[in-house]
Amino acid sequence: MRNLLKKIELPAFIEDTRIRYASAAMVGLALIGVIIGAFIKPWLALGMLIVLVALLVASFYTLERITQNTNKYITNLSYRIKRGEQEALIRMPVGIMMYDKKLNVEWLNPFLSNYFGDEKVIGRNLTDVDSELADIVTNNEDTGEAQRVRWGEHQFEVTVQSDIGVVYLMDITPYAKIEEEAQNDKIAIGQIFLDNYDEVTESLDDQLVSNLNSYVTTAMNNWATKFGLFVKRVDDDHFLMIAYAGSLKNVIKDKFKILDQIREETSKQNAPLTLSIGIAYDDDDLARLSMTSQSNLDLALGRGGDQVVVKSKDGEAKFYGGKTNPMEKRTRVRARMISQALQELFKQTDKVYVMGHAHPDMDSVGAALGVRRIAQMNGKECYVVLNPDNLHSDVERLMERVASDPELANQIITPEAAQVGATDKSMLVMVDHSKPSMTTSQPLYQRLANRTVILDHHRRGEEFPDNPMLVYIEPYASSTCELIAEMFEYQPQNSSSLNKLEASAMLAGITVDTKNFSLRTGTRTFDAASYLRSMGADAMLISTMLKENVDNYIQKNHLIDSVEMIGDNMALCTGEETHTYDPVIAAQAADTLLSLSGIDASFVISKRPDGKIGISARSLGDINVQIIMERLGGGGHLSNAATQVSDSTIADVKGELLNVINKVMAQNDDDSNDDN
Repeated sequence: MRNLLKKIELPAFIEDTRIRYASAAMVGLALIGVIIGAFIKPWLALGMLIVLVALLVASFYTLERITQNTNKYITNLSYRIKRGEQEALIRMPVGIMMYDKKLNVEWLNPFLSNYFGDEKVIGRNLTDVDSELADIVTNNEDTGEAQRVRWGEHQFEVTVQSDIGVVYLMDITPYAKIEEEAQNDKIAIGQIFLDNYDEVTESLDDQLVSNLNSYVTTAMNNWATKFGLFVKRVDDDHFLMIAYAGSLKNVIKDKFKILDQIREETSKQNAPLTLSIGIAYDDDDLARLSMTSQSNLDLALGRGGDQVVVKSKDGEAKFYGGKTNPMEKRTRVRARMISQALQELFKQTDKVYVMGHAHPDMDSVGAALGVRRIAQMNGKECYVVLNPDNLHSDVERLMERVASDPELANQIITPEAAQVGATDKSMLVMVDHSKPSMTTSQPLYQRLANRTVILDHHRRGEEFPDNPMLVYIEPYASSTCELIAEMFEYQPQNSSSLNKLEASAMLAGITVDTKNFSLRTGTRTFDAASYLRSMGADAMLISTMLKENVDNYIQKNHLIDSVEMIGDNMALCTGEETHTYDPVIAAQAADTLLSLSGIDASFVISKRPDGKIGISARSLGDINVQIIMERLGGGGHLSNAATQVSDSTIADVKGELLNVINKVMAQNDDDSNDDN
């Protein structure tokens, strides 16, 4: 009997416990009703029983049909879902590929097969089939998110599930083109400035000036027509440029050859003009674009002119040009204007603090002493901020001389003392540098960041104080001492001027930075030197202060002993990993290498006392060492630059330097080939 019951297959709806219990309850209640009806009237009970049986049969049949229809629907739906999944996997516009741990292709859907054409892919290693796609898969295995990549002529969003060996490729080429077109249609604004227009045209007659203006305007209009730009001359030395970002990309690819064209063609007319351009893009606010373009132009001019600075809203500034040394300005109009502006600022100041870079050389200290004297001539109390722990031997000798002058010695203070004495009305003058990260006392700079004046002769870098009160950067100048010396002519003459020691320190600064007047000198350099000599600068005192001691001389020669040639005309010296060298010694070694035949550029890598790896770079002018050092995080002049690298070794820095040199030289070769 038990086996018979097991063989009986109950309807599916009876297997549901809830339905079974509910049905039993209703049948039980109906039977109770029939029994009660039998006691009242037998025929009524019989009728009720017949109705009950009929209802049970009808309900059983109906529930059975509903169950069958439901099961049929679910089965059909499951089949359709499964079939849909299979069709989607095969036909949807997303490439899917399965691969094993060795990158062998196990399966791919038809959509992805279309990108391989008729080539057989399954069963082959992906590297052999398409090395570019293999690199994409390998490089994105650990990202965990969709990444935008370019494969051939298409752009994709790729997601790689390395744990199960599946890669998904969604072709977004049409959307990428729409996005690219939108980016290309954004507005770019440029400010174009003729660097030395006033100096060049002041000695020309009207006919020559007219011819020069006509040539420059025609050249600029032809350049604008070629690249689809709008260029309008708004002043004698100023053009306004408006362009689409797409046109700007083409100009960047051309590397702004208009700079070389203007410079070379005007030089043939004995009126050499140079251009500086500041361009801003990728910002929907036109007013902000205009301000940024002007800021970029200021940066280009601060770096010596004859170059372009391009910057997007959130990107880093990119530099183009700057292949020539800045041209000396023959007039001192700006020196007079800066002197007058400085006098006005002195009137708004209670005390003046002046400081150079963290490891001051003679130019930095000499300029600081010069500014101190100018402040005194204007009736202001001024202090020179020096860190006694970071002085080289020549500056130490100068400080020994300063100690014998009580008035001057009392004005030399430490960074800690300056921080204590500074007030909200004090002014900070940064000399011989413009990077806050290089300054003697960063806390003092931060304290007076909004009351800062910058006097420098180095090319301006992207790192720069946010809101200086006054900026005087002239990269054409040999030294900061030269710029300061020119200011004395425009100061009040009712008080004592430079004394012998101060004049000697400033002339020593010019001597050091010009390598005894052999590099980066102009007529104004000798004018400044002549003025300092007239104020009592002592050649013998300068010679004594600049003498090398025996240990430094031996260290310099030790560095030079490691010289090796890189390329045909560049020399490289490297110090020992376990030995530290004074930065000034490294710089002197680089200067000495330039005096050797066949060397046009020199690089010295050494470990500094602060643990960083320093590079001193020098050139005779044909090789732009500033660009090389900027790519390594430093800066300087076209022919005199340096950088410091943290958390590295001399061997690693050497490798990075050689890599950058190769890239810069290759880029210069490409530019030369394009010109030809």
